[in-house]
Amino acid sequence: MIVQAAFNLAALQLRILGAMILRETRATFGSSQIGYLWAIITPAASVAVLVTIFSLIGRQPPFGSSLALFFATGILTLEFYVKLSATLMNSFDANRALLTYPLIRETDALFARLVLISFTYLLIMLIFFSALIALGLAGVPHRPEIVLQAFIATAALGFGLGTINAVILSFWEAWHHVDKVINRPLLFISGVFYVPSLLPPEAVAVLEWNPILHLVEWFRVGYYPNYHSPILQADYPAALALVTCTIGLGAERLFRKQRASR
Repeated sequence: MIVQAAFNLAALQLRILGAMILRETRATFGSSQIGYLWAIITPAASVAVLVTIFSLIGRQPPFGSSLALFFATGILTLEFYVKLSATLMNSFDANRALLTYPLIRETDALFARLVLISFTYLLIMLIFFSALIALGLAGVPHRPEIVLQAFIATAALGFGLGTINAVILSFWEAWHHVDKVINRPLLFISGVFYVPSLLPPEAVAVLEWNPILHLVEWFRVGYYPNYHSPILQADYPAALALVTCTIGLGAERLFRKQRASR
């Protein structure tokens, strides 16, 4: 009896999550396939534009022989984190009317957006890197399991900080602007355009506090066969992801009644 009840509850939760994912897909990308296709094209186009600009000015890849591959491993990892964190931050306000239904909780909205954005960026990366391989601009990932670990860690960190952002935003609307200020330097301090270990030790000592830099390095260590990063501490972003997820979900549960009364 208990097992059957647990199974029914899990099945119900999965149906709710599936419905929420479908709703988030339509709300985010529209009901047409073009909207979702545009979400895939945009990150790829941004990498292509950067590669074109740097190629025209004679920039050589900081590592390896492919400028497109080096930039893609950095930009797509960073964009995945930023997109996930920003999308989760708005999940409570965007689903305010839907959350009045007793079966739907705030965590359902959070997990639905986590699945949607993670799947979207997984598809973006598969398509983009496959295109680079087909064009002879990249090889296949040397250690796919490490690339996947970096992707999962990025998703976990984005989920944790995005959930914390969502809770803060529900009490302080100006947090949107603070978050933008915090995220703006990430493009320059996350190792997207350079190999961090080649910087002076004084710069490395500061930059290594940035968990996104470790995620980018983690991804590159898995993709390139000979990329060695003395900076990479995979435990750091993984532990930070665990801490932020715990704090975010705990704060969501702790302040749920206060948010509902606002």
